[in-house]
Amino acid sequence: MGPLDHIGPGLLALTETAILLRAILRPHRDPASRLAWVVVIVVLPIVGIIAYLLLGEIRISNRRRQRGRDVDRSLPTPDADKSCEDELAKSDYAAPFALARTVNGLGTTEGNQALLALDSNVAIDALVEDIDAARHHVHLCAYIWLADHNGCKVKDAVIRAAARGVKVRALADALGSRLFIRSSHWRELIASGADVRPALPVGNPLWTVIRGRVDLRNHRKLTVIDNGVAWVGSQNVADPEFRIKPHYAPWVDIMTRWEGPVARHCQYLFASDWIAEGGDDISALLSQHWPKRARRPGEIAAQVIGTGPTVQVDSMPACFAELIHSARHELVITTPYFVPDEQVLTALTSAARRGVETLLALPKRNDSIVVAATSKSYYQDLVGAGVKLLEYRCGLLHAKTMLVDRAVGLIGSANLDRRSFELNFENNILFADKEFAEVIRARQDAFIADCDPVTQADIDRYGLVARLWQNSIAMMSPIL
Repeated sequence: MGPLDHIGPGLLALTETAILLRAILRPHRDPASRLAWVVVIVVLPIVGIIAYLLLGEIRISNRRRQRGRDVDRSLPTPDADKSCEDELAKSDYAAPFALARTVNGLGTTEGNQALLALDSNVAIDALVEDIDAARHHVHLCAYIWLADHNGCKVKDAVIRAAARGVKVRALADALGSRLFIRSSHWRELIASGADVRPALPVGNPLWTVIRGRVDLRNHRKLTVIDNGVAWVGSQNVADPEFRIKPHYAPWVDIMTRWEGPVARHCQYLFASDWIAEGGDDISALLSQHWPKRARRPGEIAAQVIGTGPTVQVDSMPACFAELIHSARHELVITTPYFVPDEQVLTALTSAARRGVETLLALPKRNDSIVVAATSKSYYQDLVGAGVKLLEYRCGLLHAKTMLVDRAVGLIGSANLDRRSFELNFENNILFADKEFAEVIRARQDAFIADCDPVTQADIDRYGLVARLWQNSIAMMSPIL
């Protein structure tokens, strides 16, 4: 007796029709995704229906979504710098900043300073120093927090801060940090007086699936200290050896330390997540003003972008695409996971075709088989358009950077893939400053020095089976 005998042809047909109509009528879905789901549901009715119910819609529980939106509406928006925004409005890069402002209502700030950590271990040591120097509060949001050397360094610093009366609030993604949350280290944090909470708790898997998607995660990597210092980048709270996936190590990341009013804008994102997860109301911190003073040499214009399933659809890919379109001379991108939507892919190939020197660096070995295959399916289009495609051979290049004309850049937690575009909560900083851009560009050059170019000859050597696998997986990318 097969599954159809249990369900009954009539009931199956009715269910299939209902799910098809839902997939076709679902708002805010690009045509490729809509078509892919229709094909899966028609060709594989039972599997397609179950897959759609599990993964077909970008949804968190209605209660969590509404709470997130209510929290965002209630939060005071930190001040922007009108003179800085007016100056940017006259530049070639006005559009990316103007679009970014529409995502969270966060404008551009000036008077910021930024430092790029030498490597992942140096970043953790510097973060620990900042936590040890904290006087009022430490706010930390981590996607993956591991009980390894660096993870325990941060944990111990947090415990020391709590012991001297600093208010510690920490969010760790319930799925990405599940091993740490279940460990004695988490219990130590609680015992120390630190207020620690799982972000987007999973709970009963069946109930989680019914009320939302289990794979919508808080992917942010963010620490704010005393409302004046913020750490932003791609690094998890973990060793670069990343012992849960040692075969792909080291994880090669980028972490930046920001000081100035932009830290309070990062605080806005933390406050949104924290209050939505049931934490205490910390919105008063957003009303504190950074002292106004004359601009000093080396200070940076910076703007925070926080995206996720509670904000407007397609915010992150639109910001990526707008920044790519603003390039006039050079565009350099590093990302570990490359599964672009149509607007980002078109922006990339168009940049190369119009004469912008366009470099894209990806890992040679990816920890996701599906992402690796999908990325390679785009190689022909990219190389054919003139993109200089590179593969990093010395570990998993996990740094997420985008630099335009050695003048404007974007760094943070978001990848150029559909998970970051549609599913995850992400945090990025868009900045305009030639000196800091050169610092980031030098780090990109260091990555590029450890890359192998991907040529047309390399692509031509892909066999029939490899190309069939890559393109088949890519066809499903809109639903993955």
